[in-house]
Amino acid sequence: MFDLKSNIKLETSLAPISKTADVNGTGIDLKGFSSAALIVNCGTAEDTFSSTVKTNLQIEHSDDDTTYTDVTSNTDVTGGTVDSSGTFMTIDADGEMGKTYGIGYVGGKRYIRVVIDIVGTHSNGSIYGAVVAKGTPRSGPVTSDANA
Repeated sequence: MFDLKSNIKLETSLAPISKTADVNGTGIDLKGFSSAALIVNCGTAEDTFSSTVKTNLQIEHSDDDTTYTDVTSNTDVTGGTVDSSGTFMTIDADGEMGKTYGIGYVGGKRYIRVVIDIVGTHSNGSIYGAVVAKGTPRSGPVTSDANA
C-alpha cells in the first residue's frame, strides 16, 4: 500500500465556525508543492436552504497572499468546475449540508483560500470548515499538525 500521509501536508484555511455572513479563509502557501486540494466540511443545516437562502463554496488564488482573485478557469482546477465567481459548489437544499466537498487546484498561483459566500438571510448560521491538502512535495516526507 502507498503511504499517502508522508506525501501530503494538511493546513487549515478556515477553522470550523458557525457563519451567518460571508467569510474568507486564510491563504495557504503552496510553495514546495505541485498540487493541492481544497476540502470543505459542512455541518448540519441550521437554516432552511432554498434557491434564495444558500451557500456558495468558492476558491480564490493569489501571487502575494494579499490580492486574491476568483479562480474562474477550469484549467486551474481538477475534479470539478468553477463558475465566473470561483464557485465550485452551491448548497441550496438542506440535504446538501452535513457533507464534505472538494476541488483540486493546479493553477500557477502561490496561495489559495476558501471563500464561504452566504446568500440570503441565514438567521441561525451553519458550521463550515476548510483544509487544504498540499500534495506532490518537491521534497519529502512532509509533516503536518495531523501527526499530533
